[in-house]
Amino acid sequence: MRKPEPPLTKELEAFLEMLSAERNAALNTRMAYARDLQDFQGFVTRRQSTLATADADAIRAYLAQLDGAGMAPRTAARRLSALRQFYRFLAAEGWRKDDPTLAIDTPKLGRPLPKVLSEEEVTRLLHAATKLPGAEGARLVTMAELLYATGLRVSELVSLPLASVTREQRVLVVRGKGGKERMVPLSEPALDTLKIYLARRREFLQGPPDRPAASPWLFPSRGKSGHLTRVRVSQLLKDLAARAGIDPGRVSPHVLRHAFASHLLGHGADLRSLQKLLGHADISTTQIYTHVAGERRQALVRDHHPLSKTRKGG
Repeated sequence: MRKPEPPLTKELEAFLEMLSAERNAALNTRMAYARDLQDFQGFVTRRQSTLATADADAIRAYLAQLDGAGMAPRTAARRLSALRQFYRFLAAEGWRKDDPTLAIDTPKLGRPLPKVLSEEEVTRLLHAATKLPGAEGARLVTMAELLYATGLRVSELVSLPLASVTREQRVLVVRGKGGKERMVPLSEPALDTLKIYLARRREFLQGPPDRPAASPWLFPSRGKSGHLTRVRVSQLLKDLAARAGIDPGRVSPHVLRHAFASHLLGHGADLRSLQKLLGHADISTTQIYTHVAGERRQALVRDHHPLSKTRKGG
């Protein structure tokens, strides 16, 4: 059973308000910061200290405890990042004279490569979706096509308003993290599947078939949010993977986003354009996909360089 989190201190409340007002951070982001900082708050409270007054030794002891508990290095680094931002905020607001995290070294972490499906596997996945009957099949193939054709985050997909796709436009306006909008072009297959799905969308609306209730969402549901959830989309994709003969553990909405990015780079897209399509604020986040371009360059040299041919004939 999860232990209850300590109450928010006034400093933590002010920090979370700043994230909302100045950085336009989403609710999920603010909740993640709150959980990480409250975990540290519970730790320092047991050491007879407080969140606002904790020193560098307390932070080192906390990180050591996380390591001893077997926490993944990347998760521990995220906790430290939250602490850095919190204490930087306290110092800037004059609530502390020092920033205790300045004395803490950030561990160097190797960045894991994203899980990516091959182009052949994505084709199999989409083909399997087209074989599913009825409105459920039309919806699933549309969601899979959109995820792969646009690189949308699953949260962006499920919160798409109906108004964003009812006209004949070939560009999708997506509201991403922090409320920032970006334009993503739609492929012909994605447009085709959208038209088929829109003709059957009313089957997912509440009310009698002849007078279904209105919904502002592209993918409505009868749940509390009024639209399909991220969890449900993930479940549907895993079921689809099994139908396509692909390990369900390798398939998720985020994996299709990675496939979109990696396959574009593999076919010559430039990094800056990809950054805009994915909605990354920092290009360093996009650069993780350059391993695909590197593999492609190696293949070009191996297959077309005259010296490679000479050695093969050797």
